[in-house]
Amino acid sequence: MSPNEFEDRMREGEFFHSLRLLRGAWCVLRVDGRGFSRFTEARYEKPFDATLHQQMVRTASALLEELQGVYAYTESDEISVLFRPDWELFDREVEKLVSISAGVASATFTHVAGVPAVFDSRVWMGANENAVVDYFRWRQADATRCALHGWCYWTLRKEGQSVAQASRELHGKSVGFKNELLFQRGINFNELPLWQRRGTGLSWEQYEKEGEDPRTGRKVSTQRRRLRVDESLPMKEEYDTYVRERMKSPAS
Repeated sequence: MSPNEFEDRMREGEFFHSLRLLRGAWCVLRVDGRGFSRFTEARYEKPFDATLHQQMVRTASALLEELQGVYAYTESDEISVLFRPDWELFDREVEKLVSISAGVASATFTHVAGVPAVFDSRVWMGANENAVVDYFRWRQADATRCALHGWCYWTLRKEGQSVAQASRELHGKSVGFKNELLFQRGINFNELPLWQRRGTGLSWEQYEKEGEDPRTGRKVSTQRRRLRVDESLPMKEEYDTYVRERMKSPAS
């Protein structure tokens, strides 16, 4: 058997190597912290920690820039990064995109946090802009639901309840019940920071950079691009419009 035949035979075992994202589809890579419930409990304030939040924003920024996305959304320990239908990084190979996105997230978070952390990754695809808007509405709704539950759970835990007791008290309870539980303890859920209740968006924005022409000494301005972090996201139809505007932005 020749070396080329042997290599071809071995590569036949790489079952998913040729799997690619559908051409013309919008794509989202979503990374999630692996085992972050235990990881964060020992290191961060509950239910939310501003330091952890900034570390997640830094990680989302790295993913958006490294992978050439147009919009990123982060809440809790997850990040969703959006890519246009004409995005061709790594020839849209699923195996490579999933592994590299998880690697970038893990490496970035570990670097900024100073402790080892691991992320996993998955792919979502949407046929049109409406599907993309629905996706981000879904993730924002999840952020709100989890924030309310998290505030209730950790409020009960800090009052001395065990994991089982707090979980049992909240199981199957309505949004109204949970809001009232917090309100009775002096916490108005609707007045908590928006980044906790709605998540955080990252996108590209144009700005004018002032400089000097070294040949003439004249003042000049050029169009540059930078990442914008939005911790005051709108909701519902206003968020639909917000996402659609970001979808028009060119990648990095």
